Amino acid sequence: MNWRNLAFLAIVGFGAWQYWSDRPVKVAPGVTVAAEPRQNDAGSAEFVHKGYTIAPLQTFDIEARVLGVKSYRTGREADLSPVDLALGWGRMSDSAVLEQVSISQGNRFYFWRVKEFPIPREEIERSSANMHMIPADSGIERRLDQVREGQRVRIQGWLVEARGHDGWRWRSSLTRNDTGAGACEVIYVRDIAIL
Repeated sequence: MNWRNLAFLAIVGFGAWQYWSDRPVKVAPGVTVAAEPRQNDAGSAEFVHKGYTIAPLQTFDIEARVLGVKSYRTGREADLSPVDLALGWGRMSDSAVLEQVSISQGNRFYFWRVKEFPIPREEIERSSANMHMIPADSGIERRLDQVREGQRVRIQGWLVEARGHDGWRWRSSLTRNDTGAGACEVIYVRDIAIL
């Protein structure tokens, strides 16, 4: 076998592996996560992470279904957060509902569209969100890289404000009732489990 055939087989093999490792997980209809995210006063001091000052605002504990995964390698925010997860809970974790909602991510936002509302608009907005993940260490970053659409995850950490020495700031939303710019959660991820 010549090198071209080997290269072709290697490319096909890599493509197959990429497809199987990144494909969405199929989930039967029904609410998979009933509980809403939980947060409390952080009570933790500021610290430096990757050259940025991180100020914990509130503790954050969420179990949710992954609606989308988007990696980022460029831009200031990517220094801290290499991946965003669009997450859903309540009826936004139900495959029967999600089959009627078109979801996409880009430019650090999460977008959804419907032809007809399967549940009220306000419930979609309150029960799903785009969340920027700041991994606490390389082990957490590796686990975040393994997350796939459709999986159920539990994330524990802090909602934070990140600040640069030049005055740049990136502050987390502290409520699930907001939408648009500034409505995303910025999470310093201290632990993540794929359930």
